[in-house]
Amino acid sequence: MNKRGKIFIAEMIGTFVLVLGGCGSAVLAGDKIGYLGVSIAFGLSLLVMVYTIGGISGCHINPAVTIGLVFGQKVNKELVPLYILAQIIGAVIGGGILYLIASGKPGFDISAGFATNGYGNHSPGGYGLIAAAIAEIVLTAVFLFVIMGTTHPKFPSSFTGISVGLMLALAHLVGIPVTNTSVNPARSIGVAIFQGGWALGQLWLFIVAPLIGAILGVYAYKLIKPEYL
Repeated sequence: MNKRGKIFIAEMIGTFVLVLGGCGSAVLAGDKIGYLGVSIAFGLSLLVMVYTIGGISGCHINPAVTIGLVFGQKVNKELVPLYILAQIIGAVIGGGILYLIASGKPGFDISAGFATNGYGNHSPGGYGLIAAAIAEIVLTAVFLFVIMGTTHPKFPSSFTGISVGLMLALAHLVGIPVTNTSVNPARSIGVAIFQGGWALGQLWLFIVAPLIGAILGVYAYKLIKPEYL
């Protein structure tokens, strides 16, 4: 298999694992493990995938990360469609598998949310559109800021997975009460298409805001980036 094919499969599987692990913990066990447990699940899902597929695709598993890294001159822009298509397909497969599992429980009600992202009446804490947009932009910006720093040649690469995994967990600890935390358009798409209805109506925010945040985070890091030796 050529390099592009390997990248596609790696990103598809990685995003599948992120959705199944993160969103799955919220849907199947959220009432038992709470926000802290769900946050850890998202962080762990990313952490293990960084060490599993990082050497193949860089383990973006997030369109916002891919777009951000293009602006950070770490990814060839010609590969962007490949990355994003693989991420969305993986997320949808993850959402589909999760739906098949969750719907096996009597009384399952997908209208309750299905780990989708929302604002207003669909925010866990009742936060409005502006608050949700600010949260998603800022949290994604910080996430990309960390990614840029921990993929710099001067940073020990063996710790990159731990750093970005913990940052994703932190982003969820802050953002779950506000939007259920997206910071990842693919993750949002993967479950929204199964919930349908209001989730699809509000999906635009969780595509646009993370992309804006990713670009801001990259440029913020560029302001302080250490010079190469």
